[in-house]
Amino acid sequence: MSGFEVLKAGAFTLIEDFGRFSYMNLGVTNSGFMDEYAALTAHKLLDNNFDENLLEIAFAGLKLKALGETTISVTGAKCHFKINEVEKNIWQTYKIKKGDLIQIDKILEGQRVYLAVKNGFKIKKELGSSSVTIKENLGGVEGRQVKNQDFLPYEEFKQFVSKRLKKEYIPKYEKEVKLRVILSYQEGDFSEEEKDKFFNSTYTITPDFNRMACKLKGEKIKADIDGIISEGIAFGAIQIPKDGEPIILLKERQTIGGYPKIGSVLSIDCFKLAQMKTNQKVTFESIDILKAQKKVKLFYSALL
Repeated sequence: MSGFEVLKAGAFTLIEDFGRFSYMNLGVTNSGFMDEYAALTAHKLLDNNFDENLLEIAFAGLKLKALGETTISVTGAKCHFKINEVEKNIWQTYKIKKGDLIQIDKILEGQRVYLAVKNGFKIKKELGSSSVTIKENLGGVEGRQVKNQDFLPYEEFKQFVSKRLKKEYIPKYEKEVKLRVILSYQEGDFSEEEKDKFFNSTYTITPDFNRMACKLKGEKIKADIDGIISEGIAFGAIQIPKDGEPIILLKERQTIGGYPKIGSVLSIDCFKLAQMKTNQKVTFESIDILKAQKKVKLFYSALL
C-alpha cells in the first residue's frame, strides 16, 4: 500500500477525524478535530467522506515523503507550505507523485493546520474512530502522536481535480475573538453582577490551553455555590473553578466535573478558539438557544 513516510513529525501532529461518541459513560472523551471548519473543508475539497481522518498539525516542522500517487488538500492556519521546496498556497488541492516531499514550516496566523489525503489514511479504528486520544492510548498510530519514521498508509489515487476555496470563505485568524455563549441551567447560581462582569470583560488565553481545555486569565467570576455534584460536561462548557478564572472545555475534556458552569460557548465558535494562541484575547456575548441552534444548523448545512 502507498503512504507517507514521516521524515519529521513536528512537535505535535495527530491523526484526527470527527471523534468517537457514545462512550462518555465509560469515561472515554470525544476527541476529534479541533477546528471542524478547516478540517471538513479539507475533506470537501477532496470529495472525501466527512468522517475520514486527516492530520492535525499544531506546530511547524512536519516533513513527509510520498511513496505513491495521491491528492492532498491543506487548510487551516496560514503557514509556509511547500511541495519539493516550492512554496504553495493552502485551501486547495495538489497532485502528489511518488517521491514528492511535503513540508509544513512556520505557522504565521492561527494555530492548527490540516492535511487531508484522498479517501483518508488507512488507520485502524478503535471504538468507531481513528482519532488519537493520547491520555487514553486510543486511535491514531498506536494511540500516540505521529513520530519520525512512522508510515501513514493511503490507497494510491491517480486521478486529479484541481480545487480551491474561494477567497471570501477563507477565515482570517484574529488576535481577539468574540465567543457566543448560551447561559447554562446553572446561571441562577451566578448573580446578575457576576454575569455582567463576565460579558463585559476581556480575557487572556493562558499557556494552559490544549485539546482538553482553554484556561483564561482576567476578571474573576464568583458563583453563589462552591461546587456541584459531578455531572457530564458538554463541548464548550465554561466552568468557573474556585479561583474564578473561566475554563472552556474542548474536544478532549474530562467526561464529568463538579465546577459550576456559567454557560457554554457555541460549538462552532469553539472552532475559532482552536486557532487562537497563548496571550491572545477572548470576549463573550450572550446568545439565546434558538438563535444558537439556527446558527449551528446553517453552519453544517452550508458545509456538509
